[in-house]
Amino acid sequence: MTTNLLEGVRVLDMTNVLAGPFAGYQLALLGADVVKVETAGSGDLARQLGADPGLSAEYMGVSFLAQNSGKRSVTVNLKTAGGKEVFERLLADADVLLENFRPGVLERLGFGWDRLKEINPRLVYCAVSGFGATGPLRGRPAYDQVVQGMSGIMSVTGDTQSAPLRVGYPVCDSFGGLAAAMAVCAAIVRQRATGQGAYLDTSMLDAALTSMGWVVSNHLVTGKEPIPMGNENMTSAPSGAFKTADGVLNIAANKQEQFEILCRVLGREELVTDPRFVTREDRKRNREILRDELEISLKEKSAAEWDEILLDTGVPAAPVVPVSESLRSEQIRHRQLVTEVEMPVGDLGTVQVLGLPTHVDGRAVGPATRPPILGEHTDEILAEIGFTADQIDNFRQEGAV
Repeated sequence: MTTNLLEGVRVLDMTNVLAGPFAGYQLALLGADVVKVETAGSGDLARQLGADPGLSAEYMGVSFLAQNSGKRSVTVNLKTAGGKEVFERLLADADVLLENFRPGVLERLGFGWDRLKEINPRLVYCAVSGFGATGPLRGRPAYDQVVQGMSGIMSVTGDTQSAPLRVGYPVCDSFGGLAAAMAVCAAIVRQRATGQGAYLDTSMLDAALTSMGWVVSNHLVTGKEPIPMGNENMTSAPSGAFKTADGVLNIAANKQEQFEILCRVLGREELVTDPRFVTREDRKRNREILRDELEISLKEKSAAEWDEILLDTGVPAAPVVPVSESLRSEQIRHRQLVTEVEMPVGDLGTVQVLGLPTHVDGRAVGPATRPPILGEHTDEILAEIGFTADQIDNFRQEGAV
């Protein structure tokens, strides 16, 4: 039984940096043959980004390693006649084209949607951009932080003193990549059934707003402007991050019975019948007072101790931990989310990367191969699509590949 759900699907990945490569990586993890089409000499900008300057100098930056395992790399210069010939042959043999240029760039190179359909009517073409291919902002440059600000994410992150605050990782790039990968998978289903291609226009701004479902819905339905609430949960209390004798503990006592159990465990049964806290709405109105009361008891033990005590009570709770501790946890190790891949450059030997967050047929899914060196598979891939060794040499002399 194979875990390669997209086996037999070839994806041309022309993307750079984060949102697009993230989408391509999900497709590679699902079993697609993802061919990274890069510019000779430089390639994906992410090859030069990350916390290890030595790897960046080798065009294998940490940012690139994070989401390009399982892919192959071919270099193509679309500004040459030979490069256009190579690209057309690649397109004719592909199922999916994924790119995240600014809208209009690929069309100016002679490969707009109409031309792509002529070359391959079955092609699923997915373009990922900051604001989409239509609308007044279509040509505006966008990075994750820009989209975080324009979506309202920063306005509801932090508390009244710290907001607007950027989320601590490129959340809009990630959501945009996931949205693109999901749409591609759906389009492939139709392609396989009918032979029909698709044009998919994915907007990071749209994806960011979509990800804020509850926050956006509260505004659309009630007209109220969402506000930053720090670690508090707008729908209930006590639900947030609480101080203990050592560390911070997340508690989400969202149901009445959970609140009552929490009070009993803390030895604070009187809070259950306190008029300020009797109902959910009472607790929401008096959340700060309730927090202070609960923390009096919570500060008697550490977050780890309370975690152990609350574990079997039915009250959702867990310590707040750094990324390093989460990755080392027994749960993540059991799920085999982290995979080791060999490094083709430098002296690291192997590096660790994340796999698919979904098990397939009961199995963890990691990348099948390491991240590619820039242009590593050019000859191999061009031979697969029918070019001879002499033709490939001529393309290289021309600067087409």
